[in-house]
Amino acid sequence: MTRALRQSRSADSEASPDTRARLIEAAGEEFAENGFAKATVRDICAKAAANIAAVNYHFRDKETLYLETLRHAHRYSIEHYPHHGGLASDAPAKDRLRAFVRAFLAKMLDADRPKWHGRLISREMTEPTPALTLIIEEGVRPQFAALCAIVHELAPSLKGESLEASAASVIGQALHYHHCNSMIKRLYTERKDGFPFDLEFLTDHITRFSLAAFESIERAAGEKSKNRRGKH
Repeated sequence: MTRALRQSRSADSEASPDTRARLIEAAGEEFAENGFAKATVRDICAKAAANIAAVNYHFRDKETLYLETLRHAHRYSIEHYPHHGGLASDAPAKDRLRAFVRAFLAKMLDADRPKWHGRLISREMTEPTPALTLIIEEGVRPQFAALCAIVHELAPSLKGESLEASAASVIGQALHYHHCNSMIKRLYTERKDGFPFDLEFLTDHITRFSLAAFESIERAAGEKSKNRRGKH
């Protein structure tokens, strides 16, 4: 094989979709483990069995590789755990809330999801880079807006910051079972059957808890409005 032919085949390999996919996976693991600043393109390429030239070809630079790796993790979540859960947009708000909670939990508890996805996104939250703004606008904000719309249907009296804080509280319950996973399991070691750390159990629990809160808010708002009318 001539040198020119070997170089041509090497270039074709570097430009292949498979090489790009391997770089994304390797970059995800490296960035999740070491963060953007400490991860190196050389280590990523070594793990992906690719040349540095392949990074230049597919991503131009480390910054773009990092952004595309984050985007890959978010696209995976959107495709595998859509927040609507397959429900129609005119489905009852209670059902849509449950679907949202289930999807949010599923992407964190799914054992088949690549481990680096969650670790990378968590690291980006605690050690933000300029990529965070793009990820929020492209993926997070639309989903949060959908949850706010659901909460507003369930508790029409909530407006502005109160509405957003209530939606964030729904998410916060789910995040607790993710970030405190190890601690919670140890807290329940005295139980023979362990903690019911199950997707459907947690989905039902968080949904019921949230619905009860929204119903209480609306009752209080109704009483307040009634009292105001009674004074006039």
